[in-house]
Amino acid sequence: MLYKNVAKPILFKIDPEKAHHLVVGGLHTAGSIPGVSHVLRSLWGVKETADLAVDLFGLHFPTPVGLAAGLDKNGVAVQGFSSIGFGFMEVGTVTPKGQSGNEQPRLFRLPPDEALVNRMGFNNEGIDAMERRLSTNQRRRIPVAINIGKNKLTPNEEAYKDYQECIRKLYPYGDFFVVNISSPNTPDLRNLQYGSELSSLLSHIMEEMQEQARKHNNSKHILVKIAPDVSDSELESMVEVLQTSGVSGVIATNTTLSREGLNHSNAKESGGLSGKPLSNRSTEIISRIYSQSHGSLPIIGSGGIFTGKDAYEKIRAGASLVEIYTSLIYEGPDVNRKIHAELRKCLLQDGFSHISEAVGADHH
Repeated sequence: MLYKNVAKPILFKIDPEKAHHLVVGGLHTAGSIPGVSHVLRSLWGVKETADLAVDLFGLHFPTPVGLAAGLDKNGVAVQGFSSIGFGFMEVGTVTPKGQSGNEQPRLFRLPPDEALVNRMGFNNEGIDAMERRLSTNQRRRIPVAINIGKNKLTPNEEAYKDYQECIRKLYPYGDFFVVNISSPNTPDLRNLQYGSELSSLLSHIMEEMQEQARKHNNSKHILVKIAPDVSDSELESMVEVLQTSGVSGVIATNTTLSREGLNHSNAKESGGLSGKPLSNRSTEIISRIYSQSHGSLPIIGSGGIFTGKDAYEKIRAGASLVEIYTSLIYEGPDVNRKIHAELRKCLLQDGFSHISEAVGADHH
């Protein structure tokens, strides 16, 4: 209630991007002061329970709800975010060279729709800054994934070099990796999701992952984040490529360009839409991937999760883990405890003793 009654009214009065920096900066500071992480955990932490803990990708996730990429772009607040109830988190999207992203304003709230529109454009400080931060932060409470992208000026035919460079530099510091080829805010990036472009890109990426695994004597997993704005046939061919590429799983989905059924004037802004309006579409994509791959391709579900019921729908559709972003902005850090408690109720109602039994239950 502290967030909704006190912090949110203040944050929602100021520019969304400034509010974003305030929150991430605040969590960075909090995480670096001895004892404050403990205070954050007592306020907003989520107690691990046997029915919701997940073992996947060779990692232990104390809860199935993670923080999606985009909030902590530069890995500055890993300690802070680790203390407010997440089971894992993504940092990034990071690109080899730092870049300023698109012109401001580039982040917009749509309060009646419980949504955000962003056209940030992979603004980040680059892989050297990410390495500096993550190398000093090796004691982690939760798995941290590094979400990697290409620089805006890198042509698509050379994109694989950017992804390889990110992996080479950051391999020791990520618990797993996510290939972002689905942001709508980098020109032509989404073209990398299809056909021969996708299969060529992934074969270069997997080569680099294998090379680094040999070098560090430590094998790590890599997932691909896909867009919701794809046709059935495009999705089908994507899943075929993903299954044969050797990647470990898929994140479904990124933001959407659709503006269907929105009420707020900011709907006219260009960029990717996240939040409630994305919920059904991302669940539908999860369901199709699970069905086509017969559950062999692990899925992290993302898009419009505000409640335990929302998360559970994605899990029953085929997601093994889920991620939130927009609901954290609207609901505050209480959202993790709420989702966790509701998820446990959903499992109980359906007679499942562990979350893994509910994964893909709609298909059985």
